[in-house]
Order: sequence, then C-alpha cells, then structure tokens
Amino acid sequence: MEQKDSIIVLSGGMDSVTLLHDRKSRIALAVTFDYGSNHNAREIECARWQCELLGIEHIVIPLSFMGEYFSSSLLSGADAIPEGHYADDNMKSTVVPFRNGIMLSVACGLAESRGLKHVMIANHGGDHAIYPDCRAGFVDAMSLAMKEGTYDGVTIIAPYTDITKGEIAVIGKKLGVDYTHTYSCYKGGEEHCGKCGTCVERAEALAYAGIE
Repeated sequence: MEQKDSIIVLSGGMDSVTLLHDRKSRIALAVTFDYGSNHNAREIECARWQCELLGIEHIVIPLSFMGEYFSSSLLSGADAIPEGHYADDNMKSTVVPFRNGIMLSVACGLAESRGLKHVMIANHGGDHAIYPDCRAGFVDAMSLAMKEGTYDGVTIIAPYTDITKGEIAVIGKKLGVDYTHTYSCYKGGEEHCGKCGTCVERAEALAYAGIE
C-alpha cells in the first residue's frame, strides 16, 4: 500500500476531482481555498462531497483578501464573466493574478506542518494559453522554490500538466468518477451556464470521453 504522503489542492472542478480519485491512496489531506470567486461556494460543496465519498480529510481555508484586493472578472460577479472559448482574448479577464502561486504556497506550509512530502495540483494543457501559473515552467519553478524553502523538501506533483481536459475526463471515466458532483461554471449559478469558457471546455471534455 502506498504511503499517504501528499496534500491536494482541490477546487471541486473536474480536473482536481479526477486527480483526487486517481491518486487517492497517496492523499492524506485535501484543501479547498475560498478566495471569493463567483463559483467558490458550489465548488466547495462538491469538493466536500467527493472527500466524504473517499474518506479523505478535507479543510477549507479562506483567502478573502484576494476577492477584496485582486482584479479579475472571476471576482466581480456573474455579469462580468465573458462568454466564449478559452482561445478568445476576452477570457484573459478571468485570470486571478498569481492564484496558483498563492494557493501552492499555503498548501506547501500546510504540507510541512503535517509532515507531508508533496502538494498535488491538477493544472492541465488547456490552461496554458491564458493562465501563466498553470504552465510547466511555473510549476517546475514553484516546486523548486518549495523544495528549497522547506526542511523536508516539499515538492509539487502535477501529472496532468501536458494533457488535455478531455484526456483527464477519460481517466475519470475509467475510475468511475461521478462528475455530477463537480462544478465548473465561472458564473456560479445553480446550473452550469454552458456559455463561459470553462463550461464550453467542460462540455467538450465530457463529449471527448463519451460521458453523458
């Protein structure tokens, strides 16, 4: 049996939930960050449900300062969210500056406090175009900084960096992940809007994997 040596940054969306199931034997703790986005509350609910299903400890850490001081349409209400595909220029407004850097830093401190060796994150190839803190160069540099800045040499595990969301959905299908208990819509409504970038990508990924 694998050692439980990792913490996972779990949003409650498709990608991180798939990684939660994919590497569950190594995950000692899942952390979700409440940073004031439109969809945070619904994501947290899904993250909690998935962790209860797998018997993995789950905590929510507030980062309310991001919602208060940072500039992003993701933090400015549903009406501020652009519609279209991630490839469109207007999607850059959904970037929350250095979000992953901040979350990984907190998760790193939490990992060392718990005696854990790794922080898992589910960034993927489709994120690279508009999210600088999802790219391989950033993840590698952040992992090195974490390793150098901790006594135990905490590092990042990011196995989906170079694959697509569709390929992640294929992994999830094989694992039997229930995607009805995941949430992705940037508008944060009761139902997925189907029009924002993350909704469009989600629908494409599910179709690619042959999931209804």
